[in-house]
Amino acid sequence: MTGSADRPIQLAVENINLRFGGVMALGGLGFSVHQGEIFSIIGPNGAGKTSMLNCISGRYQPQRGTITFEGHDVTHRPSAARARLGIARTFQNIALYKGMTVLDNILIGRHIHMKSGLFRGGLYFGPCQKEEIEHRRFVEDIVDFLEIEHIRKRIVGTLAYGLQKRVELARALALNPKLILLDEPMAGMNLEETEDMVRFIMDINQERGITVILVEHDMGVVMDISDRLVVLNFGEKIGEGTPEEVQAAPEVIKAYLGGEQSVFLGR
Repeated sequence: MTGSADRPIQLAVENINLRFGGVMALGGLGFSVHQGEIFSIIGPNGAGKTSMLNCISGRYQPQRGTITFEGHDVTHRPSAARARLGIARTFQNIALYKGMTVLDNILIGRHIHMKSGLFRGGLYFGPCQKEEIEHRRFVEDIVDFLEIEHIRKRIVGTLAYGLQKRVELARALALNPKLILLDEPMAGMNLEETEDMVRFIMDINQERGITVILVEHDMGVVMDISDRLVVLNFGEKIGEGTPEEVQAAPEVIKAYLGGEQSVFLGR
């Protein structure tokens, strides 16, 4: 995971300001993410991490600043337009259709790539049938990749929490993204589930070449797999760099760790 700074910049965040009434959620925040790296956003609760992901994905519209993805200014583009450009995400709180099967949930992630209209798709013949076969083949590849073949026809709401998180990751991958935003993908997981998720994230990055922006509280995971990090506190950037640089920054240790560097080490 070295040399990421030599790769082209894929996402540029410049001077982002986000307010909710009189509350400043993000104040003048800026950073760049290079193509193919694992980039983490860390900070205490309420630091603005999820707000930043929401700005990148299009859920929030900042009052000031710009967000550029592969040369496109996406600052005020809707979420669907960003998804078409190749930005996908998962959520801290699972956002699946609990009454549908695993396969159907993942297929929903292919919606932006479907060319057939609703009427033609309902008839299910000719080009429509061929298109659906292609989409299902793409989804089955993701099912194999994330090792969820055994639950592919199960109703999502009946699955254990860790498996639901994996299904949500599968749905994001169904968009065929260039950049994936992961909001606390290991939250609420046991050690075995966490280790599986870490492995999948690294495989997504290394085998599929997808850039990853990760928000995660497990500092052992963050320091192990990140190329670079940005550290937030009260919506402002207080540190940025490699894991080694961030661990050594006095302002980060003071604000994020209360003077204790040991929380960065191990799990």
